[in-house]
Amino acid sequence: MKTSKKLWLAGAMILFFIAPVIVNGQTDKKAAELKKLEASVNAAKAKVALNEKQIAIADSLISTGNQMIADSKAETKAIESERKALDKEYTGNQKPLVKQSNSKEKEESIKAKADLKALDTKYKSDTKALDNRLKDATKKSTTGTANVTKGKNAKKTAETALKTSQAALDAANEKYDAANGTSEDTEKDKKKKK
Repeated sequence: MKTSKKLWLAGAMILFFIAPVIVNGQTDKKAAELKKLEASVNAAKAKVALNEKQIAIADSLISTGNQMIADSKAETKAIESERKALDKEYTGNQKPLVKQSNSKEKEESIKAKADLKALDTKYKSDTKALDNRLKDATKKSTTGTANVTKGKNAKKTAETALKTSQAALDAANEKYDAANGTSEDTEKDKKKKK
């Protein structure tokens, strides 16, 4: 009987020493699983933040493009009004010089032709400057339109990616909460809000 008591005592001692080790091993597995789930939640949060940043960049690109287009339109209107004024001034200055160049007096005719040539040169240089400004305004408008298009496409892509990453974040949070044992509280809060 002493032997059976010793065996029973030895078995009980082994059981008391092994049981905590088994429970501890299960706790370590759960802690490792929680860390893994927490890492996936953090990665999903980072992905959501990245997508939100991409949407902000796309919005900025769209607003910059719209501003460029508006500036270009204003510049084009200003150029058109300057062009009309320049044409009117040229026509007004040209008429008396043409009359004087057809004059019978030779000196007056030569001087008028020289003045007319100088007026033509000045007109050509002024119109060339206006044409260059118009070309720059058109280029700015084209760039603005391209920025708006690029921004809209980037925003659409980022919004789609945001929906996907938000869904992944929600799923990761649910898995983490379920593993952590906090999902019951979350469900009660949701029911209270409804």
